[in-house]
Amino acid sequence: MRKRKLEVVVISDVHLGTFGCHAGELLSYLNSISPEKLILNGDIIDIWQFRKRYFPKNHLQVIKKIIDLSTKGTEVYYITGNHDEMLRKFSDVTMGNIHILDKLTMNLDGKKAWIFHGDVFDASIQHTKWIAKLGGWGYDFLILINRFINWFLVKMGREKYSLSKKIKSSVKKALKYIADFEKVAADLAIENGYKYVVCGHIHQPQMLRKVNKNGTCLYLNSGDWIENLTALEYHDKRWELYHFNEDKLSPFYSDEDIKSMNYKELLAAITITGKK
Repeated sequence: MRKRKLEVVVISDVHLGTFGCHAGELLSYLNSISPEKLILNGDIIDIWQFRKRYFPKNHLQVIKKIIDLSTKGTEVYYITGNHDEMLRKFSDVTMGNIHILDKLTMNLDGKKAWIFHGDVFDASIQHTKWIAKLGGWGYDFLILINRFINWFLVKMGREKYSLSKKIKSSVKKALKYIADFEKVAADLAIENGYKYVVCGHIHQPQMLRKVNKNGTCLYLNSGDWIENLTALEYHDKRWELYHFNEDKLSPFYSDEDIKSMNYKELLAAITITGKK
């Protein structure tokens, strides 16, 4: 498979370690690209839900693939989110080409970009964390139920259905929250002279030109790998919103060296790399 060369790739909200994570599809995508910079914009590993002891082989394969990309020259920036906030104690740590940060600013062809996860805007997480965690577990359970429903729908030759999208679109407060999130992020970016503001967190892939009395910026959200399976790509001075479901990649395609490793070998390889 010929890999697409890209300057910057942004993914977020993968939630490795949860039932809803589409690790196999993400692995297929990562195998199809050759990015100069890979930005992991928060909630990549769902540390909140580690207690379930659910971490399949293909979830480990994603981690191994990201490490392999870094050893081959890709600069990897891991921006912490709320579900992997424990990593914030390691902020500003660099290991080879892997950098752990809370936020990132970049210059892209003369335009300033401000990149962060976005949970800083979420009052429910900042002030009532136990409620937010309960909501996270409920969301994961909803996704699990949805998978069973979609299995039956596919068997009957019908289209898949998203319960969470239906709930979000029918709840006015959810729609208002998304609109408010986008406005706050864009207004702050414009105020600070950024032409691009790149977020994750709300699982809502988006590219929107935002304008207020002080100026304009491009608001971008990388979406997630639970429902939308999306990423942001920057190349030749322009951003594109990538949708895995519109691509023709074979699901669960994997590099042969990673594919041949068993669970223990993958775990050992990741652990040894981390100690270097």
